[in-house]
Amino acid sequence: MPSSPAAPARRWRVPVLAAAALLVGVTVPGAAAAPAPLPAPEATASAGTASASAAVTAYDDTYYAPAIGKTGTSLKSALHSIIRDQAKISYSAVWTALKETDEDPANSANVRLLYSGTSRSKSLNGGDLGDWNREHVWAKSHGDFGTATGPGTDLHHLRPADVKTNSIRGNKDFDMGGSAVSGAPGNYTDSDSFEPRAADKGDVARMILYMAVRYEGTDGWPDLEPNNSVSNGSAPLHGRLSVLKQWNEQDPPDAFERKRNDLIFSKYQYNRNPFIDHPEWVEAIW
Repeated sequence: MPSSPAAPARRWRVPVLAAAALLVGVTVPGAAAAPAPLPAPEATASAGTASASAAVTAYDDTYYAPAIGKTGTSLKSALHSIIRDQAKISYSAVWTALKETDEDPANSANVRLLYSGTSRSKSLNGGDLGDWNREHVWAKSHGDFGTATGPGTDLHHLRPADVKTNSIRGNKDFDMGGSAVSGAPGNYTDSDSFEPRAADKGDVARMILYMAVRYEGTDGWPDLEPNNSVSNGSAPLHGRLSVLKQWNEQDPPDAFERKRNDLIFSKYQYNRNPFIDHPEWVEAIW
């Protein structure tokens, strides 16, 4: 559950660090002292459960101040107002950003791929077999926003993925079960859904639910919402919510996911995925 209410505080903004060529429609934030790095999540009694008493993040008194103490639709609305204030990058600039946000901690020449966990050369970005490309975790056809600047280029749900695996996932909703995905052990798929490997389940859930809070139909884009269907087609909906909630608890945020969130916030978009900082807010809203 969210922490107890905190006194209102002026929202913090970091200095612009990204190259101007990468940014589209950026509002330059005012300079302010950066808070301490996010603490690691508290250990849980069960490794598969996100603690309801998660450690208070370094941003609760500043960035998240308007949301602290809220639940349900009030919390969702407060978080939307916070995270919609962002810079946007072009789709071509996403290539450059992903090479930094998803850099393999064990090899700075590589990126770590979603779904497979494979470490692959940063230079192998493209559309051929053996390359990695830009996976829209919230399928871009679910709301028909394509790759236009906005939800189509939002780094909080764009990840490097193997071209073949990305094609197999396609625009399917997320759910359990199916046949094993060739070349990506631990992933399964059937005619209408895709199940990522255990290490990526929570990441996927938090990316989908970020999109549902960020895009509420208030800035020219569709109102994106999660539901319990796996046949959403081109509707601005993504499922299966009940399964995504389970995955959020089973696979809590790790160091890679937290570092990625920090980089997007400090260098590219200047907004955060609140469910990486507070995974318990998933249950508080849905």
